[in-house]
Amino acid sequence: MQELTVIDDPAAAGVSLDPIRSRLLAALAEPGSATTLAATVGLTRQKVNYHLRTLEEHGLVELVEERRRGNMTERVMRATAASFVISPSTLGAMAPDPRRSPDRLSARWLVAVAARTVREVGELIAGATKANKRLATLAMDGEVRFASAADRAAFAEELTTAVTALIGKYHDDSAPGGRPHRVVVAVHPTIGENP
Repeated sequence: MQELTVIDDPAAAGVSLDPIRSRLLAALAEPGSATTLAATVGLTRQKVNYHLRTLEEHGLVELVEERRRGNMTERVMRATAASFVISPSTLGAMAPDPRRSPDRLSARWLVAVAARTVREVGELIAGATKANKRLATLAMDGEVRFASAADRAAFAEELTTAVTALIGKYHDDSAPGGRPHRVVVAVHPTIGENP
């Protein structure tokens, strides 16, 4: 089981968003059969089997084992990942694109950059998984409480200057075999705070 899978197929995304199927996916963090899941989700075994087949067709669950139970075969399934994220690429032309309105102070642009990050890193995870390699990334997460709007503006200016200088120091267009990396820095209010 993968730790995380980014769903980039629109049909699989639709299947995963069905309330019953999303409950089944969550329950299948641990292997289970239609019989064991039926009580959990409050459906008949036959209906659970129908949903499991649909999830399996879209690569969201996989067969772990088959067991003989009297005159029937019980299929034990599990989710293919512990958690799933739907790539904005499933929206096609409607997906947010930071090139459409590159305003670095806009919340909409921040969402578009985050959407691009999910799409790109999702593709990288899929490629690394297929090649059985690790993917080198870095993410930092922190919280800062500003005393005033002026402090927030000063922080933004200092952060921009520092990151720009760091990129300038290490960026080398002529490096043979060099590989470009995207740098994303975001600052936004935390949930529950006044905008």
